[in-house]
Amino acid sequence: MSAEKKPEHRHRKELPAEVPSEPKASETPETPAPPAPGAQGLTGRQRLVKGLWPPRVTRPQLIVALLLFVLGLGLAIQVRSNNDSSALRGARQEDLVRILDELDDRTQRLEEEKRSLEEQRTGLENSSDQAEEARKQTVERERQLGILAGTVAAQGPGITLAIEDKKGAIEADMLLDAIQELRAAGAEAIQINDVRVVASTHLSDADGGGVRVDGRKVGEPYLFKVIGKPQDLEPALNIPGGVVQTLEKEQATVTVTRSEKIVVSALRPAKRPDYARSSSQ
Repeated sequence: MSAEKKPEHRHRKELPAEVPSEPKASETPETPAPPAPGAQGLTGRQRLVKGLWPPRVTRPQLIVALLLFVLGLGLAIQVRSNNDSSALRGARQEDLVRILDELDDRTQRLEEEKRSLEEQRTGLENSSDQAEEARKQTVERERQLGILAGTVAAQGPGITLAIEDKKGAIEADMLLDAIQELRAAGAEAIQINDVRVVASTHLSDADGGGVRVDGRKVGEPYLFKVIGKPQDLEPALNIPGGVVQTLEKEQATVTVTRSEKIVVSALRPAKRPDYARSSSQ
């Protein structure tokens, strides 16, 4: 039996052969850009460092940095000022009242000294015997200056300040703070152990412990004899953050005693100045 051919459909047409179309420009694969010179062989960290350094600072960044610097400086100054006043800020009301009273007493002493000088001037102007009045005032002034210069002994009311330093922690600057505080409170004569303290007194730490006062070594216990108004001298040492608290922080034992009679007997030789002369000569 022979195979029969199927009749072809009269309407069937052959489709034309497919022609490959040109790729569009948007579909063209991009060719990777060539690496920048010197970038071949760099690791990721090296490329990051190369991108961050050298820094590229813009003008807005400089303005922001300047504003931050000014703000930080202001905060630092504010914190420092707060720390400086922290001693008084944490003080009790009684201590603040005592400090205020001390300031009032200092003002009163200055007013009294001013009034005394004005009275002396008035006495010289109105005295019938101006020469005799001037001589009396000169003698009195010489006595006062001798006390201040340490050339004559002195006595009067005041306090004694005893400092025991078994651990040897007391340094010269701590004793100097005590002297300055006493002077500010109206001390008229001061003696440390056997050394008279005057305007030119200097202190330094001694080798092997102790303190040198005007070149003379003094050791503990340090005994201050101070002539002045006890009601002003003692509170000046006991103010919050003052001399007594500072010394006690160094584990020193501090004792302040008032007395109606303090004798300052240590003397200093009168030294004639080499160059200074009275302007009235």
